[in-house]
Amino acid sequence: MATTATVVMEVDQLAALNAKLDALTAQISGLTEQVTYLREKAYKDSRRQQEMAELMEDATPIVQDVYNMTVDQLEEIQGYVALEDISYLLKRLARNTRTFTGMLDQLESAQDFVKDAAPLVNDMMEQSVETLQQMEHKGYFGFARQAGYIMDKIVSSFSEEDVRMLGDNVVLILNTVKALTQPEIMNLAGNLTSAFQAAEAQADELPTSLFGIMGQMRDPDVRRGLAVTMQVLKTISRQQPRSHAEAKGNGSRN
Repeated sequence: MATTATVVMEVDQLAALNAKLDALTAQISGLTEQVTYLREKAYKDSRRQQEMAELMEDATPIVQDVYNMTVDQLEEIQGYVALEDISYLLKRLARNTRTFTGMLDQLESAQDFVKDAAPLVNDMMEQSVETLQQMEHKGYFGFARQAGYIMDKIVSSFSEEDVRMLGDNVVLILNTVKALTQPEIMNLAGNLTSAFQAAEAQADELPTSLFGIMGQMRDPDVRRGLAVTMQVLKTISRQQPRSHAEAKGNGSRN
């Protein structure tokens, strides 16, 4: 019995010893990890310090050049700008920070608007170019150029007084043009043109002797045309002022 108890006790002690060994191993492993982390951190810190040192070594000449250039520039403007002016400018910039922020927001909005409107503008430009090409093909621009040439002729041919008189009589001119563009007048002009062309084509066949002309007087249309022509001449004569000699002759006959 004593032997069994002794064996059990030794087994328990061995198990406790193993547990302690496991705990010690875990602690050693944790310490090893901490040492490794600290070593890596120290290496990284030393590496970072080395990089910072190299950066400072590389940047020192640049900073020195910038400093020297700044000093030179400040020496050039020291007669125009004082330290108080720079301080006042910085204060104003600080006070107007919200204004600048709003301006930047507006610029961003404008940029977004330009991005959104760019396709529409491109379509409008393409349509405008196509329309201009069609107008050029139809001759609008050539007509405009010739209209400019006509305007140059008008401006060079009429004085300011002529233009003023034209303005005074523009209503009468428009009424005359309106009367001339009536269908009856236009038909008459067309018929006269056709008759003139036909008569010109038959000029060699028309009678030119006195008896031939007297023979045409038997035609009612000829007599009617002569009557209308005489009436028109009478109307034109009324519009013209009579000369002094003609008035004196009429007075003596009366």
